[in-house]
Amino acid sequence: MALTKVLIAVKTYPTLPSKYDELVCTAGFKEDGSWVRIYPVPFRKLDYEKRYSKYDWVEIDLEKYNSDFRPESFKPRSLESDFKIISNLPSDDHWRQRKEVVLKNVKTNLTQLIKEAQAKEIGTSLAVFKPKEVFDFIIEPVERDWDKKKLDQLKANANQLKLFQNSENPFEVVQKLPYKFSYSFRDEEGRESTLMIEDWEIGALYWNSLHRHDGDEMRACADVKARYFDDFAKTKDLYLFLGTTREFHFIAHNPFIIIGTFHPKKIEQTSLF
Repeated sequence: MALTKVLIAVKTYPTLPSKYDELVCTAGFKEDGSWVRIYPVPFRKLDYEKRYSKYDWVEIDLEKYNSDFRPESFKPRSLESDFKIISNLPSDDHWRQRKEVVLKNVKTNLTQLIKEAQAKEIGTSLAVFKPKEVFDFIIEPVERDWDKKKLDQLKANANQLKLFQNSENPFEVVQKLPYKFSYSFRDEEGRESTLMIEDWEIGALYWNSLHRHDGDEMRACADVKARYFDDFAKTKDLYLFLGTTREFHFIAHNPFIIIGTFHPKKIEQTSLF
């Protein structure tokens, strides 16, 4: 069994596809800096010791996901495959060790990146992108509940597969975010874009803030904006992890969404004079 070593950099907020259970899209980097997408992963059902964190080096038994044409897409050989956590890269020294892996191939021209994605002989579907400027953070209300048909199907699957062995502590599907969060930014050529952020961490931040503010959604949204715009976009050295959606990869004008952020502290340049 050949294991693949991956530095976990992305965990998206859980989704409810019709074919599977609640799933998380995980992506990261091989040791040479190339991307790998790992899907599907029922992350919240993994044993606790297998629940990887961002910037963990893990080893996993992977095979090409043949039903996904995107070249970076792989899947665990089985849903019981072990994620063996090796180590975690620290954030000290301005994220130096993380940068050595993550920043080997940084894109700055969104038009060129989209051309690479839509060229079938290339098909780029994951990228590290450095915006020239992030000029807005947009918060929009969305549908608050998961699709009822998908929820009913998940319950039927659970009963059939006897996933809920302990009736006193059943697995509960994650809450759907009632807001959509997006960055508006310019690339090196001045092209303006607005892309949705689907990072696990932005969802966790919203729910934690909502709890802290006793259910006040406006204050929770303000916390999210303070972190992602006032902090990450204005004071940090912000990079965006971009990924395409399989459904719209070849047909959307821009098939990318933001699946994570990379935000080390800026290194202040000191004058020699």
